[in-house]
Amino acid sequence: MYTTVNENGVINNYSTEPQVYCAEYPAVWEQRNYVIEGAIATMFITALVWVAFAVS
Repeated sequence: MYTTVNENGVINNYSTEPQVYCAEYPAVWEQRNYVIEGAIATMFITALVWVAFAVS
């Protein structure tokens, strides 16, 4: 942890910065998983909307 003190004696603590790295493009099987998760989420939200209409 980095600490500095200004002329008034006030202490400032700074957290350590993480190492920066570039993101990698997702693999084909990761992209397929994202599509499946998106489809499941869409069906879930659609079901919630239909239940809300049915109850009201």
